[in-house]
Amino acid sequence: MNPLETEAKLSNRVVERLARIRLLLMDVDGVLTDGTLFYVPGESGQMVEAKAFNTQDGLGFYLCHQAGLKTGLISGRESPAVVERARNLQISYVYQGHLAKENSYQEILADAALADDQVAFIGDDFTDAPLVRRAGLGVAVANARPELKAIADLVTAARGGDGAVREVMELILKAQNRWQSVLDLYQLS
Repeated sequence: MNPLETEAKLSNRVVERLARIRLLLMDVDGVLTDGTLFYVPGESGQMVEAKAFNTQDGLGFYLCHQAGLKTGLISGRESPAVVERARNLQISYVYQGHLAKENSYQEILADAALADDQVAFIGDDFTDAPLVRRAGLGVAVANARPELKAIADLVTAARGGDGAVREVMELILKAQNRWQSVLDLYQLS
C-alpha cells in the first residue's frame, strides 16, 4: 500500500495532528532499520555491528529538513552506524543507549521549544509505548508489536526499514500542504 492509499483512510483527527508536526522523532532498530543486526569482523578482528538503512527514508529526511521540520532518533541501543547515518542525514537529535526514552524526549522538546502536540514519534516495540502515547501523533510501523499498534494514532502500511519512515514524512508534508512543492522540485507534477 502506498502513502496515498493510507492517506485516504486517515481520520480528520489524524490529519489535523499531522498538520501540527514540527519535529519527527523515532526509534532506530525496527523503525529506521528492519531490526536485523549484522556482526562482521572489523580490521582488528573484533566484531563490528552493521545495519541496513533505506535510501528512500534518507531522501525523506532531506525533504523534511527542506520544509523546516526537525528530526531525531531515540534508541535503546548504541551503534556507530547510527551516528554515521544521522550525520549523513543531518538529523538534529541523536540519543542512544536509552531504553527508557522519556527523559531524552523531554530534553529534545525543551531544546526545540516545542509542545507534545507538535511532535510525532514512530516506534515498533514496548519501549516506545510511552512516547507513542505522549506525542501529538503516535505512530507504529506495520511490523510493530500488536500492543503498540493498539495504542498508536496511525499504523504505517510499510514495515520498519522498508519505507515506513518515508511514509510518515510524506503524510506530514501532505497534511501541511508542502507536498506539491516537493513534486515541483523534481518536475513530477
